[in-house]
Amino acid sequence: MAQKIYPDARSALDGVLFDGMLIAAGGFGLCGIPELLLQGIKEAGTKNLTFASNNAGVDDFGIGILLQTRQVKKMISSYVGENAEFMRQYLDGELEVEFNPQGTLAERMRAGGAGIPGFYTKTGVGTDIAKGKEHKDFDGTTYILERGLVADLSIVKAWKADDTGNLVFRKTARNFNPPAASCGKICIAEVEEIVPRGSLDPDMIHLPGIYVHRLIQGEHEKRIEQRTVREA
Repeated sequence: MAQKIYPDARSALDGVLFDGMLIAAGGFGLCGIPELLLQGIKEAGTKNLTFASNNAGVDDFGIGILLQTRQVKKMISSYVGENAEFMRQYLDGELEVEFNPQGTLAERMRAGGAGIPGFYTKTGVGTDIAKGKEHKDFDGTTYILERGLVADLSIVKAWKADDTGNLVFRKTARNFNPPAASCGKICIAEVEEIVPRGSLDPDMIHLPGIYVHRLIQGEHEKRIEQRTVREA
């Protein structure tokens, strides 16, 4: 088995990045964001990127750091809130945005990873989402055709991994990470801890190592997107 563990994000991304590529990124809000790999992409200076991700983090965290450096030309996303730069670039025509309902985006990633080129869904029928897409009726109900998504690179964050790349995610940090990981031609995962082979309960593995090509371990910042506390 080829060695999957790399010392840092820079080495894990070496030879993988190129201008104009499509990257699928895990995360939801600020939860489960592969921030070390995003920083590595920023430092590499790769440009004209398309990101498929639920959202773009906030202005100074997550994909937001790549918006600041104008390295992203298009977002395939479900949510643009909490990120003023994202909204500014979109409204000013500097950033292309392809809106996807969250379930549709997750299924597009899952389908791409499963080798399914397209699927029909009721979500979006009768809205701007459906414009230009094939419509088909099944049992008297109209559906639209959505394409499976295959990315040049997937970047995800997990809680634990073994050296073969089997991943375990921590509670809601699982979110978009498994489908994002599966749809990339190459998948790089960053984790909090790498454990010995055989120490993970097979029934507790969320993503098999067959999907993961490279691994890094590092310290992660755990932010709260909207911190709300009760008055004393």
